[in-house]
Amino acid sequence: MWDTRDFLRYMGVIAAVTAWLVIAVSVSVNPWFIFTKNAFSDLGGPHAADPWIYNYGLITASIFIDLYSINLLLLSRNKVEDFASALVFVSGLFLALIGIYHEGTQPHVFVSTWFFAQMDMAIITWGIGSLIARDRRLGLFSLFLGIMAPVIALIIPWPSAATVEAYGITVIDSWVAIMTYLDARHLIR
Repeated sequence: MWDTRDFLRYMGVIAAVTAWLVIAVSVSVNPWFIFTKNAFSDLGGPHAADPWIYNYGLITASIFIDLYSINLLLLSRNKVEDFASALVFVSGLFLALIGIYHEGTQPHVFVSTWFFAQMDMAIITWGIGSLIARDRRLGLFSLFLGIMAPVIALIIPWPSAATVEAYGITVIDSWVAIMTYLDARHLIR
């Protein structure tokens, strides 16, 4: 029988699946979108067909991220990991703000940049908390991912905003998938 923890444990994976489905559906109704030339946010901007799909889809995915942050709080082993779960919660709020302040609005660049920045800070902070909890493998993995992923994003000459956004989303999804696997196997204690 599933309990609340079982439900919350998989919310990060559901957020990831939701985000990719929203992107895929949005691309399918906007055949002008070119992955190597556009930004994903163009799918929610004023020139997009049915921009509500993208914008409301991001808001929906943000709800799942915030539910997942509650799981991280319940899973945390110290105050540093507590703080990391709060950063995940805030990143979920910023994802919702991307849907509210879509492409073409003044706050858009800020809120979209801070979504990724908050997630990187959350991953780094969880890594520090894991090291404090004497979980060396998860700590070093999270630190490495949280530090190296943005460095790679900055040094590679990406052909478009969508390509670097896909990279950033994949990094986040990878961390969530590993965290979910370790949690489901009860390997984070």
